This record gives sequence, C-alpha cells and structure tokens, in this order.
Amino acid sequence: MTVLDNRALNRALMARQMLDRRHTLSVVDTIEHLVGLQAQEPLEPYVGLWSRLEGFRPEDLVEPLESRQVVRTLLMRRTIHLVTAADCLGLRALHQPMLDARMRAVWRRDLEGVDLAELAADGLDHFQKPSTLPEAGRAVGGKWPSVPARVLGDALSVLVPLVQVTPRGVWGQKAPARNVTIASWLGAEPAPACDADELVLRYLRAFGPAASADIRAWSGLSGLRASIDRLRPQLRTFRDVRGRELLDVPDAPLPDGDTPVPPRFLPAFDNVVLGFDDRSRIIDDEHRRHSVEGARFVLLDGRVAGLWKLDGTDLRVSLFAARTNDQSTRTGDLSAALNNAQSARDVEQLEAEGDRLLAWHGLDGRTVVEIHR
Repeated sequence: MTVLDNRALNRALMARQMLDRRHTLSVVDTIEHLVGLQAQEPLEPYVGLWSRLEGFRPEDLVEPLESRQVVRTLLMRRTIHLVTAADCLGLRALHQPMLDARMRAVWRRDLEGVDLAELAADGLDHFQKPSTLPEAGRAVGGKWPSVPARVLGDALSVLVPLVQVTPRGVWGQKAPARNVTIASWLGAEPAPACDADELVLRYLRAFGPAASADIRAWSGLSGLRASIDRLRPQLRTFRDVRGRELLDVPDAPLPDGDTPVPPRFLPAFDNVVLGFDDRSRIIDDEHRRHSVEGARFVLLDGRVAGLWKLDGTDLRVSLFAARTNDQSTRTGDLSAALNNAQSARDVEQLEAEGDRLLAWHGLDGRTVVEIHR
C-alpha cells in the first residue's frame, strides 16, 4: 500500500481546502465544498474566505447571510459553523445525538430533575422570535428556579434546532447572538436523520486522505464504521508514516509534495487545522495548543509557522522560532532563526500577503514580522 508522508498529505490538504491558490468559486459553493467554516467568532470566516477566493469582498458573504442562503448553527463537534441552508436542514438530525450527548456530559448535574422534553417544548415556543440563550433561559426558568439561566439556555441551543440570525456575523456590525428556530428562519424543518455516508465522502473531498479517527475528530460523530464499510469498495486507501490506514475518494487531487504553495493567513479556529485527530500534516505538536486558544495562524510552505494579529493599523506576525540551539534564535535575529520552511523569500512573500490583508481591511499600516516569544 502506498505510504503518503506529511508533505504529500499537506499538499493534498492545501489543494482541497482551496489554500493552494485563490479560486473563483462562489461563496456559497465554497462553504458547501468545505462542509462549513467554524464560526463561533462571527467575523472570522471572512478572512478564511479572503484567503481562498479571488477578489473576495465582505459583501460577498453578507449577501448570502442576509438572504438566508448560509446560516450560523451548531453542528460539528457542537461548535457554531457557517453552513449552507441546505446543510443546516440536511445535517442537523444526523448530528443531534452527538449534540445531546455532549450537552448532557457538560450539564449532567445541573440538569438533574429537569424534564428535558418539557424544557424543549417551552424553548420551541420562545424561539419563534429572536432571543439570546440567557434570555431564553430566564424566560423558561420559572419551572426550575435552582438551575442557572445560562445552563438552561445552553441546553436549549441543543434541544431546539436554532440558527443565529443577522445582524450577528455581518461585516462591520456588532450584535448579540440572537437565535430563532431553523424552521422559522429557513421556512422548513430539518430533514429526518440520514446515514453518514455522504458526509464521510464530503469530508474526504475537503480534507482527505484521512483516517477514520480524523473523520470522527472533525465531525464529533461516533458509529461511523458502518458508513466506512459501505463506502470502502469505492474508496482508495493509503498509509501514513504512522502506519494508519488513510481513506480517500478516487477523484480528489493528490499534488506532488514539491508543489509550491503561497503564504496564507488563517482565521481563528479554521478547520484546516482543527479537522483532524492527527494534525501533523499541518502543525507541529508543540504548537497544537494554540489551536484551541483562538489563535490566528500563518501558513508558510503549507504549515503553521506562526501567529498573526492586527495591532492598530499594523499587522504583526510572530513566527515560531526554528528548532535550534543557535544563540541568534534566542536573541531574536529573524534571518538567522529561519529554517527551511521559513526562507527569506517566504518571509518576503508573507509580508506582501500581509500588506494585501491590511489593504483588504482598509488599513494603511505595515506588516511586521518577528520571532514568537
């Protein structure tokens, strides 16, 4: 069986995540292909789309948000994702058992004595109009006065299929996370639960080749063995350097490992980093902790190479120091600290990409690159 090293897997990931170049797909088609963008930070997907799409403007996402072609809702891993309306309707029931299980695991003690079916019925009535989760928790909490409103509200976000409504997530606007039922926002009820076969195939098209553990880590779903067994005759398989079996669809790109890829700026919680159990194809284990801290990553040569943030009108990039005992690294000498994935040319290209990101934000500052402390 063919073994794919991390570089080969990285180049496949860059191509399938549309980070190998800027593409000309529509925003809605891009979100569908990626099976959503993680979006608990409501404005972060804009940068993710800017890094993937040619000529992307904020209004290119605002319009489908306001016309309800895309929505923000709880799905994979019980996190807020920006997904198409069709995926919101089609995937919610598939994820519902996982959402229930994770909610119960978090609030098991707090919800003792609460009739969850009664709570859901009360919440269903309340969320016919936009409401925040704490507001909903307070509104229905008279029956369970000992339970904090925030707990009831969080439980309702799972028990009642909801979407977060605009202007939340609209570029240039700040708004609380108000929710209504999926049915009232999209004019249709979520579809009955289906098997996970198509979701597995879509994951592989956007993230593969990947192991079954990676699919579980991205989706949060268990019980995928039956789907994988059904799909196996139509899949191709590989091994990674750890010896894990990797599954893949037969028609997805597998670029050469030497294929050049440009520097990219990722938003917080981008699934290109979070979408695996084994993330070694894109990030070193020593930096993995940043993934859950809301860090915004910089990619150099297709791998996480540092962090970025806007600082006033400037964009500051903090590259991770190369693994070396050289004194110049410890003293912060950028040119001496660069490793093979962080050549001087890479940094020049990174600065140019940073300047484009500043211009896209309407800022006239500069991109400052330094060594991360």
